[in-house]
Amino acid sequence: MQSVGYVRVSSKAQDYKSQRTELERVAKARGDTIARWYAEKMSGASTARSALEQLRQDARAGKVRRVYVYRLDRLTRSGIRDTFEVVEELHKAGAELVTVADGFTLDGPAAEVILAVMAWAAKMERLAINERIAAARRRVEAEGARWGRPRTMDDRQISRAAALRKKGFSVREVARRMRVPKSTVERALRSAA
Repeated sequence: MQSVGYVRVSSKAQDYKSQRTELERVAKARGDTIARWYAEKMSGASTARSALEQLRQDARAGKVRRVYVYRLDRLTRSGIRDTFEVVEELHKAGAELVTVADGFTLDGPAAEVILAVMAWAAKMERLAINERIAAARRRVEAEGARWGRPRTMDDRQISRAAALRKKGFSVREVARRMRVPKSTVERALRSAA
């Protein structure tokens, strides 16, 4: 059985560096070494995530002694039931859960109450984030601007790509000639159609 670390961020633009550093620091202070990492870049809105699934499977198989997470909401942000399910599954498998930044342990009679409050707060934060994003989108669109990432290809480039396609070039060849990723050309041509 080994100690492991689980890190999760919500977007591809984020990285795990600060979470990993903090988990390693706490593990070392406890005289522990993190032997394996489970990492993913996905929303915590669902527990159906490959790294979390693998962690749970390894815990059930008796391979995990201790799980370090930065905060409880790194495991799940989908509510009390899902959080209890994951934590209870780890506990039944004999794996201790250590949350580094939450400031509480999952020992003692108040553990379930604290766990429920933390799970509720994580879900509320996820919902608040979604509301802020939706409000920002409505504001941007009301101002007549386009929501989302900036376009990679301008109108002139899109016209050139469309002209090359009409001449019979494959999307791959158009992308190569324009020195633009194939997926970008595909997306631009789809939006122009």
